Amino acid sequence: QGQLVESGGGSVQAGGSLRLSCAASGFTYNSGCMSWFRRPPGKEREGVAAINFSGSSYYAGSVKGRFAITRDNAKNTLYLQMNNLEPEDTAMYYCATDQRGCINSDYALAEKRYPYWGQGTQVTVAS
Repeated sequence: QGQLVESGGGSVQAGGSLRLSCAASGFTYNSGCMSWFRRPPGKEREGVAAINFSGSSYYAGSVKGRFAITRDNAKNTLYLQMNNLEPEDTAMYYCATDQRGCINSDYALAEKRYPYWGQGTQVTVAS
């Protein structure tokens, strides 16, 4: 059974940066779509960014230009570089994976398609 473990969360001031990591292990595949989701306090989980094995990436409009998703296929690790953070970015951040490709933006950021999830890492941005 595969496992995803997130790390790198923390508390920062608005305008600051954080880099999240997600280490994948135990999966029978290392291709497919990998993604980041977040659940703000009192709200539903939402898609943030996703990336294909080839490096093609997709972003939610609210983070485009501020966040960058990358993956190191040799290390089976997913990253999310978050710059110019805003209080609205405060949330629990989760990584997810699916052996199918991302396909397009809507499908890549659709929560229901992902069978595997990490436990999450908290990001808090103070104003």
